[in-house]
Amino acid sequence: QVQLMESGGGLVQPGGSLRLSCAASGRISSFRVMGWYRQAPGKERELVAGITRVGSTNHADSVKGRFTITRDNAKNTVYLQMNSLKSEDTAVYYCNAVQAQASGATYTYWGQGTQVTVSS
Repeated sequence: QVQLMESGGGLVQPGGSLRLSCAASGRISSFRVMGWYRQAPGKERELVAGITRVGSTNHADSVKGRFTITRDNAKNTVYLQMNSLKSEDTAVYYCNAVQAQASGATYTYWGQGTQVTVSS
């Protein structure tokens, strides 16, 4: 039922910036955590950044100081601001959300992904 829709990807030169958006069909406050993952060709999907319901964040070492995850509860949207982009950042970026169930189990939702290409 929950849908996550990423946008904001594209082609950018090294050193440039992009802001990715992830719009959720439901209230993002209902999710335990939301995050951004990425997957480059031939690579495993990796966590880029995550944000909890109370606003605590984690960023992968590879993006610390360059990427920032934020959210806007009023817009039910999570963002990933990406600065100082490198060619190594080229990947499909996926939004995800983890929702706690009444049973105590969790369910993870994924967006369709948005392509980020960093190239001259």
